Amino acid sequence: MHTLDDFDFELPETLIALRPVRPRQASRMLVANGGIVDAIVSDLPSFLRAGDLLVFNNTKVIPARLSGQRFRESPHGSGVSNIEVNLIERISADTWISLAKPAKRLKPNDVIRFGDLSATVVGKNGGEVTLAFDKSGEALDRAIDAVGAMPLPPYIASKRAADARDMDDYQTVFASRTGAVAAPTASLHFDNELLARLDKSGIKSTEVTLHVGAGTFLPVKVDNIEEHKMHSEWGEVSRESADMINQTLKAGGRIIPVGTTALRLIETAATGAGKIAPWVGDTDIFIRPGYVFKIADGLMTNFHLPKSTLMMLVSALIGYDKVKQIYAHAIDNRYRFFSYGDSSLLFRK
Repeated sequence: MHTLDDFDFELPETLIALRPVRPRQASRMLVANGGIVDAIVSDLPSFLRAGDLLVFNNTKVIPARLSGQRFRESPHGSGVSNIEVNLIERISADTWISLAKPAKRLKPNDVIRFGDLSATVVGKNGGEVTLAFDKSGEALDRAIDAVGAMPLPPYIASKRAADARDMDDYQTVFASRTGAVAAPTASLHFDNELLARLDKSGIKSTEVTLHVGAGTFLPVKVDNIEEHKMHSEWGEVSRESADMINQTLKAGGRIIPVGTTALRLIETAATGAGKIAPWVGDTDIFIRPGYVFKIADGLMTNFHLPKSTLMMLVSALIGYDKVKQIYAHAIDNRYRFFSYGDSSLLFRK
């Protein structure tokens, strides 16, 4: 039985990547398939076989960080305060649950203006604030695109502000379905040239959708990891993708999800060992040591935060001792960590 401390490690702060490598496929890639090999992402076709299937998450990150001003009318005059908002969950065409800073300055019926977009506070629960916007649907999406900044992870945002470059860097080249408030970062290493070379090598790909939520950054707060409650995220596996996965498995090809989000989704949609069906809904699957994988034969993923559920997922896939060995190697060899960092290609034990 593992405890939370089993997934802790010391990471030098200098290894936290604040910007990605350019071009995308120039990032380093640690390959673990028995031994450990140091490579780069552009080498990926040489580590896969014709007939293998990469599974990508095609979610599109919205620029969910909004900076605005709160306006409040009172008998004593009007008051104005600067407010930072991070959108975390859409609950209707015009309403989002958000994290606000400083939330203590907000009350129901306050109006926050973000340039040409404004929102009314309709609910509050601690730091969570429910906002009803003056636009809805696609008009709201366009307005958020115009005024928002990319919601960089806390370990980057605490070091620098998001800027115009992040609008490209923090989005995959195949992002198409709007709804994520964090990027499926393993896929950030792919560009169109690499995708074309993979296809030419007979390595297939398909897309699923999991709208990554802010919960992906929530810390685990219980020592007994079995007691941890996973956050929920919306996802979909289409019939076409399910058919491609089933056909690949039947033909003896390997299923390699790109990112923990794609892996969690296809394991959610599994109907048995080596079988998957179309699926849509919310998943809160928590994959940790002891989990029996039904679909994934490997995983391409970045290096994760200490004590995170993602460390636990990787340990389930390749073994706890192997993860300790890989992370020690990555630190000794100065791999770059987290969302904008380097990659790893891991094959199931």
